Amino acid sequence: MEQIPIEQLLEFSIINIDKPAGITSFKTVDIVRKILGAKKTGHTGTLDPMVTGVLPVLINRATKLSDYFMKKDKKYVGKMHINEDISEADLKKEMGKFVGKIMQKPPVKSRVKRVLREREVKEFKFIKKEGKTVSFESDVQAGTYIRKLIHDLGEKIGGAHMTDLRRTRAGFFNVDESVSLEELREAFAKYEKGDESVLREMLIPAEIVRRIVGSVQVKEGSLFHLLNGRLLVKDYLKSREKVPDSDVFSVFCGERFVGIYRKICVGDDLGKAEKILGDVDKREVLGKAEFVMN
Repeated sequence: MEQIPIEQLLEFSIINIDKPAGITSFKTVDIVRKILGAKKTGHTGTLDPMVTGVLPVLINRATKLSDYFMKKDKKYVGKMHINEDISEADLKKEMGKFVGKIMQKPPVKSRVKRVLREREVKEFKFIKKEGKTVSFESDVQAGTYIRKLIHDLGEKIGGAHMTDLRRTRAGFFNVDESVSLEELREAFAKYEKGDESVLREMLIPAEIVRRIVGSVQVKEGSLFHLLNGRLLVKDYLKSREKVPDSDVFSVFCGERFVGIYRKICVGDDLGKAEKILGDVDKREVLGKAEFVMN
């Protein structure tokens, strides 16, 4: 496969940053922006200042895709302090009661409205207990507050609070594949001196969004029409291409990201979709698309 020019990657890519402790997610993202000289950057889910770990940072045009990456499950490892002694067996039992669908109200300091929300805890695993310090691992739905999870557990066991937390996975971004801010700074310095190899390894093409949003392929010859605002019709799709069953789908021309569409009407053999995000050769392609469902 032909290599994407690094200048294009710097316009439409993601960097899996290992956020350090002591700074906000906003500050981390801004540091990345300044290192790369990017016009804009964004992230896919806030981490508290003292929390470390996976913070995918979207570069320039990739910031438009933040909503799609943000809504994926997250995984953490951490420590909590418990106020009263409790056996490992009893602690595991109480932690197990929080696995599954739970109702959770965001913490007082959160920026979202403080109303009860249903969240899914897929794993809340006991790792070890040393005195009153308990190590744990959790795998949760996006939007779940781990600090609040620990607080609510504490109400059942005589009190508990989180003392350390590290995000090890956000969607398909893993901590063992992340890079530090200093590593990014050094890679960009090498790039400026003519060696792009290290920086290239860090830049994840934003086309990876197809792993989240089902995709279809269009013919190369249709790109001209799409750039000029024509509707997306069945004839533009490559042979045997079928539109995904989901309400939202992405459109590609080879490896080139065209846009994301949302279905607004479905009939027996005809569907309509509205383009909610477009990006082809730095141009927005807005409007409505129609396609025939097979």
